[in-house]
Amino acid sequence: MLDRFISRFGKEKIAILHSKLSLGERYDEWNKIREGKAKIVIGARSAIFAPVENLGIIIIDEEHDSSYKSESNPKYDAKQVAKYIAKQNNCPLLLGSATPDLNTYYRAKELNKITLLELTKRANDSSLPKVIIIDLKQELANGNRSMLSRELYSSIEENLKEKRQTILFLNRRGYSTFVMCRECGYVAKCKNCNISLTYHRYEKKLKCHYCGYEEPLVTVCPECGSNKIRYFGTGTQKLEEEIHREFSNASTIRMDIDTVTKKNSHEEILKKFRDENIDILIGTQMVVKGHHFPNVTLVGVIAADSSLNIDDYRANERTFQILTQVAGRAGREKDKPRKSYNTNL
Repeated sequence: MLDRFISRFGKEKIAILHSKLSLGERYDEWNKIREGKAKIVIGARSAIFAPVENLGIIIIDEEHDSSYKSESNPKYDAKQVAKYIAKQNNCPLLLGSATPDLNTYYRAKELNKITLLELTKRANDSSLPKVIIIDLKQELANGNRSMLSRELYSSIEENLKEKRQTILFLNRRGYSTFVMCRECGYVAKCKNCNISLTYHRYEKKLKCHYCGYEEPLVTVCPECGSNKIRYFGTGTQKLEEEIHREFSNASTIRMDIDTVTKKNSHEEILKKFRDENIDILIGTQMVVKGHHFPNVTLVGVIAADSSLNIDDYRANERTFQILTQVAGRAGREKDKPRKSYNTNL
């Protein structure tokens, strides 16, 4: 988004605010806004508190995203704050999304409290990609024990031959989602959160994805002393390993929390995928929204129905949103052939 705005309006008029900035960088950006040198502020949810004078419009992109609510102190909902600030400044608040929050959509459609503006086609007039749903129960019955359905495998193969790019989306990082003793049923859990720890093969560690707690790999069960420790579930690391095994000549890159720990690594991965025409991008939710890769003509979703079973009463809505968003990454250039978007269930 920053690249697009800089190319249109120039760097001097734009300020950026997010948590990855150093204290010095954040101070400089804050002053740039306060002194009126920045005409456009781009940032994450905390940017809503930027000291903008003479505010003309507030735009919340991907307004359906749950991350606009801060669960750490101070707790706030950026959308509610934006609504208040827009009212105080007598300026419009624009909520943008291809898959709007149901509450927002209801308020617009049924209650007429929000003006509904609809985009009925893509900016370049290209058609949406075809969606194919594959039932992996049937694949398993036919002897396919791979994470990839036969249709997705052949589509990736075809894409590689035609020098097109592919995105594979799996919303679980790590190698295995939990570690269990087959003898007594012990599951390695976080001592802080009491949820199962995820196995990360490259670091040889068990990690909690909620609080960041880590511990060494368990080889002997602490409960019964058995060495029958087994790893269950699939993460992006295991998917990456399988892709290397099945498509040894394909260039791949992975994008999840584990690969974007360094400063600017997020931008570097996306730039590398786009500029070096890497064949396959494997990632979690980071690869889903807002990206424009002209050469991506195929998106594969692994275990698409897993998010239906999370502990959230809006799991169905969240799943629809994320699958619709990731489908939109494919076939964004009008002159490129639209490949199938495969959802593995």
